[in-house]
Amino acid sequence: MFFAISILLASLLAGTLSAAEHPTVDPEQLLRRADTIKTSNHVEFAELLKQLDGEAIKLSAEQQWYLRFLDAWEAAYSGDYKTATTSLNAIMDQSPNATLRFRAGATLVNMLGIGHRYEEAFARLSQLLDQLPEVDDKEARFQGLGEAAQLYIEAGQYDLALNYANQLLAENSTGEYACKGRYLVLDARYRSGKLQDIARQFQEGIDVCVDVGGTLFANGIRADMARFEIEQGRATAAISLLQRNYAEVLGAKYQSLISQFDALLAMAYWKDGQVALAEQFAHDAINSSIKGEYTESLTTAYELLYRIKLQQRDFAAALSWHEKYMAADKADLNDVSTKALAYQVVKQQVQAKKLEVETLGKQNQILQLQQALDRKASETSRLYIALLLSVLVFIGLWAYRIKLSQLRFMRLARRDGLTDIFNRQHFLYEAELQLQHCRRASRDACLVLIDLDHFKAINDTHGHAVGDRVLQSAVSACKAHLRSTDVFGRLGGEEFGILLPECSLEQVLARADQLRAAVASAASDGDDLGIQISASFGVACSIRSGYELHLLLVHADEALYRAKREGRNRVRLSDDGAEEHHGAAVVSIERA
Repeated sequence: MFFAISILLASLLAGTLSAAEHPTVDPEQLLRRADTIKTSNHVEFAELLKQLDGEAIKLSAEQQWYLRFLDAWEAAYSGDYKTATTSLNAIMDQSPNATLRFRAGATLVNMLGIGHRYEEAFARLSQLLDQLPEVDDKEARFQGLGEAAQLYIEAGQYDLALNYANQLLAENSTGEYACKGRYLVLDARYRSGKLQDIARQFQEGIDVCVDVGGTLFANGIRADMARFEIEQGRATAAISLLQRNYAEVLGAKYQSLISQFDALLAMAYWKDGQVALAEQFAHDAINSSIKGEYTESLTTAYELLYRIKLQQRDFAAALSWHEKYMAADKADLNDVSTKALAYQVVKQQVQAKKLEVETLGKQNQILQLQQALDRKASETSRLYIALLLSVLVFIGLWAYRIKLSQLRFMRLARRDGLTDIFNRQHFLYEAELQLQHCRRASRDACLVLIDLDHFKAINDTHGHAVGDRVLQSAVSACKAHLRSTDVFGRLGGEEFGILLPECSLEQVLARADQLRAAVASAASDGDDLGIQISASFGVACSIRSGYELHLLLVHADEALYRAKREGRNRVRLSDDGAEEHHGAAVVSIERA
């Protein structure tokens, strides 16, 4: 009995001491703490949310809304966009706190962008930016500026992105948002090709973020830095940088960044000749990608697996990966165009709305002046009417200019900016249409892939300006021998494609050799460097490959690879064995 009482007393005493050692923490402090560390210490952030969710019934109504916002942010961070979007919409519609509604709106802009609902994202961003001058809360302002910069980067509007990123830095030169601002500035400049002294600036940005615990943004900068190293041919340096920080990225559990690191490691190992590791990380990039989303990382992984299987001569697997790569690449290209188009549409809508308001204002002025005309002399009346008519003519001209800019934008969305032929996306679209026409009419069609020989050496030796002139000269030489029905496009870098409808096997070989000779005799405009230009050609025809564009591309690519391997400056036909045609050949996966 005494022993039992002793244990009971000891338990009570232990409970008292435990309560004294762990005093109750104010829920408001926990909420603020969680909000502060959500990107810098995501593990602790998740634990705090779990603790707060377990005690949600004890929170005030305002604190429950705050907790709901943090839960929505965590769902978005983890890739559960459906749950996040539902909660954010509820906060915007029902929360009594204006600052929290603004922050929910900023987070929703991010969700809409990730969900490819770009027109809605830009429309909501426009509303947020209109509200921004009236927002005093620092956290809300920083979030709004950051989301604006991020969305404009994704849409390719780098000057606008830099404007908001620099504003974020100007309002907060230290702490986590200084780190985020530095990351956004570096990302925008790097993507736009305007970043000078790249290695030093990347390292300075990383140091700033590491000092304030901004590991997420530090690793975002490291991803850009690794991509730069790969572009410069320093795959080993990229591998070292990525592997040093890989465990930290996995620990942060941010799926988008994990997939990006996996894809970059796969690319770096491929460039370094470590095929097994390249294949492993390509699969990891696919597995870590957010389900249902086409991203640059996913496209990179599919392309690498296609190249690996083709190198291993596993053609069945290569074809399967190539189909996935083509679908992902097409979706990624469509996504880029959709973002750019959505930005322009919303921009035009905002301008049209302003124009409508101004027009209504002018119309009101006209009505007021018309009333005044009754009390004034006819000469003065005519003067006012002429003035107002001039204003309406000006408004009409402004509306006309807006329409012209819309038409110009639609043309730019279909054309390659350097050569003024179809870009990859529109080439694939037009080629599909022509193939369908040829199938219905039972006419032959042929696909020619062209790759300039030793183009990298021209760029490295003479510079990109001379390289651009070489590309333009080659395109001009080809265009002189094409029909109006032929579809000509730039597929990327120095690679081009021509779809020749109603063209037989015998005709395409003669025409391809004619194009090869034209390129070989061309010179870049104003070039006095004595540069010898040549190109390799790969040909595939519907009579052998059918009318499926992706099969024509694969077969023409194999032929082009053989042309490169057999000495370049030649034409090769898909499955034509070792026979040569006037010294011509096909394009390889490994372009020289």
